[in-house]
Amino acid sequence: MNPIPLSLYVHVPWCVRKCPYCDFNSHQQQGELPEEAYIAALLADLQQDWHYAQGRILESIFIGGGTPSLFSGRAYELLLEGIATLIPFRHDIEITLEANPGTAEQQKFLDYRMAGINRLSIGVQSFNAEHLQQLGRIHNRDEAKRAADFARQASFDNFNLDLMFGLPQQSTEQALHDLQQAIACEPTHLSWYQLTIEPNTEYFRRPPTLPQDDAIADMQEAGIQLLKQHGYERYEISAYSQPNQQARHNLNYWQFGDYIGIGAGAHGKVTLANGDIVRTRKTKMPQHYLDPARNVIAETRVIPLKELPLEFMMNALRLTHGVPATLYQKRTGLQLAALAPVLRDLRAKELLEPTEALIATTAKGSQFLNEALVGFV
Repeated sequence: MNPIPLSLYVHVPWCVRKCPYCDFNSHQQQGELPEEAYIAALLADLQQDWHYAQGRILESIFIGGGTPSLFSGRAYELLLEGIATLIPFRHDIEITLEANPGTAEQQKFLDYRMAGINRLSIGVQSFNAEHLQQLGRIHNRDEAKRAADFARQASFDNFNLDLMFGLPQQSTEQALHDLQQAIACEPTHLSWYQLTIEPNTEYFRRPPTLPQDDAIADMQEAGIQLLKQHGYERYEISAYSQPNQQARHNLNYWQFGDYIGIGAGAHGKVTLANGDIVRTRKTKMPQHYLDPARNVIAETRVIPLKELPLEFMMNALRLTHGVPATLYQKRTGLQLAALAPVLRDLRAKELLEPTEALIATTAKGSQFLNEALVGFV
């Protein structure tokens, strides 16, 4: 049996409205959503990728988007039942669903919990009315807070809030006020990340005025200290959790584990029995994905051996405490000794921790991560 942990990513591509900063595969909802047909397509997709499991169990499932909370609890009950017939679940599997506060309803959250979903990731982004409007969000501050209340009332004892900083014309005080309001919602996990302008977005075509780099650095430093005071440990560049509440699904990504990706535009990364590591991608357009006459597989690509060091390090070095040095060979099949000159150089520059038993950035290395990664290209 393949010893590399296996997760499943499920993509739901519809949104109420496309946000100007979003570069994910999301499409504005037009009329009634084809829930039943899409769940059937997802299960057919997984049936096609079933061989990638190679006898493994699923450690985690993440349902992302888009806005997955547009779908009903019944749809996810059928989906999870279908997945379990193909690939067995770990007894304490983590199953996360992304939810938009603008589509949050108490009954829906109760239905999701009954369906077997045990973790929510709520996309708040900000509590500031002006910033929410600039970001194109469909919710307001009160709806965001209510969504967190609904999560607790539906017995979600593990949920994440997504929050951004470095927003258009945002001050450090405003960024910290957002964080304080998020902390008051008592999530077990916070994803707090800087807004970046990505190609193929409305913000790329019409860039907003963002804070200067020094101001963004001040926001981040002050925010990290505030989160630490309230018991949130920074374990990845943008991820903070209460003790023992790290996102297991995302940890599997960062530790270069395997994941099957199903749904319109979904990506996957799996290790084959012969040691090849394959990246997969599904067709993006929902209407094409739903067409049974079309092949949903858009790309299957073996990662060349020369690219594996960078692929591994791009993930592992995001983790605050890094990974054991032995994980490199376990996940890539390559000898770490081949990277010894690069590792020595990065340690000499104080970008990596000095111990050879660990692959981890220093505080300086985390700040200048791109510089550290250049050596693995």
